[in-house]
Amino acid sequence: MHKLHSLAGLIAGLVLCVIALSGTWLAIDNALASFSAPSISQNETIGQLAAKLSADLPGLSDITRHPDGTLTASYSGQSGYGMVRVDPASGKVLGPFTVSPLLRKIISLHRALFMGDRGRIGTAVADGMMLALCLSGLVLLKRRAGGWRRVLLPVRGSGMSVLHGTLGQMAILGLVLSSLTGLWLTASSFGFLPEPPMPAFVEASPGPRMGVADIAVLDETPLTELKKLTFPAPTDPTDIYDLKTTSGEAMIDPVTGKVLSSVKATWVERVGDVIMAIHTGRGLAVLGLLLGLAAMSVPVFTLSGALIWFRRRAMRPKIAENVAVKKAHIVILVGSEGNTTWGFARTLHKALTLAGARVHVAAMNEVKEAHLGAELLFLLTSTAGDGQAPASANAFLSRIERLSGRPAVAILGFGDKTFGHFCGFAETVEQKLRQLDWPMIMPMTTIDRQSSQAFAQWGVALSRLLKADIVLDHVASAPKTREFELVARHICGTATGAPIAVLRFKPAPGRFWQGSLDRFGPGDLIGVLPPGTTTPRFYSLATEKAHGFIEICVRLHENGLCSGFLHSLQPGDRIDAFLRPNPAFRPQQGKSPVILIGAGTGIAALAGLVRSNVEGRPLHLYWGGRRPDDDFPYRDELIHHMRERRLASLRTAFSRVQTGAAYVQDRIEDDSDHLRHLLHNGAQIVVCGGRDMAQAVAKTLDRILHPLGMTTEQLKSTGRYVEDVY
Repeated sequence: MHKLHSLAGLIAGLVLCVIALSGTWLAIDNALASFSAPSISQNETIGQLAAKLSADLPGLSDITRHPDGTLTASYSGQSGYGMVRVDPASGKVLGPFTVSPLLRKIISLHRALFMGDRGRIGTAVADGMMLALCLSGLVLLKRRAGGWRRVLLPVRGSGMSVLHGTLGQMAILGLVLSSLTGLWLTASSFGFLPEPPMPAFVEASPGPRMGVADIAVLDETPLTELKKLTFPAPTDPTDIYDLKTTSGEAMIDPVTGKVLSSVKATWVERVGDVIMAIHTGRGLAVLGLLLGLAAMSVPVFTLSGALIWFRRRAMRPKIAENVAVKKAHIVILVGSEGNTTWGFARTLHKALTLAGARVHVAAMNEVKEAHLGAELLFLLTSTAGDGQAPASANAFLSRIERLSGRPAVAILGFGDKTFGHFCGFAETVEQKLRQLDWPMIMPMTTIDRQSSQAFAQWGVALSRLLKADIVLDHVASAPKTREFELVARHICGTATGAPIAVLRFKPAPGRFWQGSLDRFGPGDLIGVLPPGTTTPRFYSLATEKAHGFIEICVRLHENGLCSGFLHSLQPGDRIDAFLRPNPAFRPQQGKSPVILIGAGTGIAALAGLVRSNVEGRPLHLYWGGRRPDDDFPYRDELIHHMRERRLASLRTAFSRVQTGAAYVQDRIEDDSDHLRHLLHNGAQIVVCGGRDMAQAVAKTLDRILHPLGMTTEQLKSTGRYVEDVY
């Protein structure tokens, strides 16, 4: 999907900018024309206006009501042909009707790029690409947000990606309407839609013509329904009136006033009128302006999308001596979301090449029959979100089902054990390949947190298997970070021997762009790089951007490199870190109750959700610690939030007390009836903390849900149960 979106955007970008900006110009012009057009009363009829104009405008040939509401009359006389604007109420001439040369050029540019029919085909192709961009972008927004229900939530992240995503949220509906209606109009102009039927050709009766005011059908038809009334030629006694309205077309005898033949408007014509009004804004001025505003976002989309694409391409490591796939003995396919897996692929490629192999590297989404013709295939893939495929591998499984090759394969999964679904996509790939009877040369191996040591150990096993000297000496590239300065710290839990530090950071002063924070919220992550390392440790945030600072909760672990570093910090000290969205970990929008469950430092993200609950949504917090007097961060704040009604209830469990020792799952069991009632009425569950706690909580909740015929897995599948487990 990333590839489709990027390719369509880059190819169509310039053309779409031209079409969009010219369309914005036309939308504004049409809106101004609509606002300035005299209003037409529902009581006015076509016959009344025709009679007034016939008396005051000799040589009247037709009256036209334009889609923007403007009424014009055409006439021919001794001085030649002319067209004037008329007042529908008085029938008086308001002035000549002209279209400026500039506007004509803008129309030609928008419709056909100054290239006639070839240009119309080009604009149709551009409309199709815009539609593809919108739909693929919508899918990417859904994936980034963590579900369809969250698509309209504020986009989190940084820089151009936030601008690109936020514009998409605002403009996607307008761009979809513009592209769909544009495709319809092109299809209509090239005759791909059914042609409307024409009334039968007839001639006028012999005799003198009636006055236009005496023709009943004209006097009975509201002026608001008029499209065009063509008068019979004064020199042709057989000519007739041709009346086109929103209801159809009729041929009227000027002698008897009777309708000689008629046809009703087809559904294609009626739909076409609506589509023309939507696309041009004529008659729908406000909608036209909104579509014009949406079109103005296209140049920004093009620029920001191009920058994101080039940045992503620049981040992908260059593979030296990458052999053409048809000449390769070994193929390495890569699945990566943030490009870090490509670095490991480059190291493997280099080592295999030095060992004498001919090796080709490509993305998993690029898999073709030629790739599966290799003697050996390596799949190196990370996992995105909740066990999903990363960006460069999201089409891999569907592609291989259509391919016949079955090379010997080895799978290497990359992930972080502090997150749920560690290497989940790699496991899914392994299961699929086993179902398809692909030969596995070795069991799937997982690499935790980009461990160069684990990668090197896998290389030793590979050397024995291939009977070659494969040395995987991988040096990971450090992620792009910024400096944050510690402004406050609070330590608790010292009596338990495993203290917890609540640390508050702000961007360190320095370069001007470091003074602001990217958009983030509770449950998003900060990746901290301990001094001398390139592998980040991730911590959940207890704050959102509106708070103006970043706060995390860190327990000190024995021999913990990062936790020890963070606990040693004093106000004024700095860290290198970066923010990362965690869109899959947040409750759905709405007013339904939310059950917050956690233990230990998992309280940080949960307390952050309570802090941000300014609308008073019912939040019920269950949390487990060690001792209430020493190991309970945020205690006073949570009690204060209960008074403010940001927190509906608080249930705690402490495991290291002399009497009443319990775990958080015990409190959940105690409140089973209450929780069952909440869940029956649509409550959601948010879990944050250690893996063992999360598993125990899930088992307890499954017992509670059983009488309702529900399970935690069912709740997860509908987005009502989200976890951040480490």
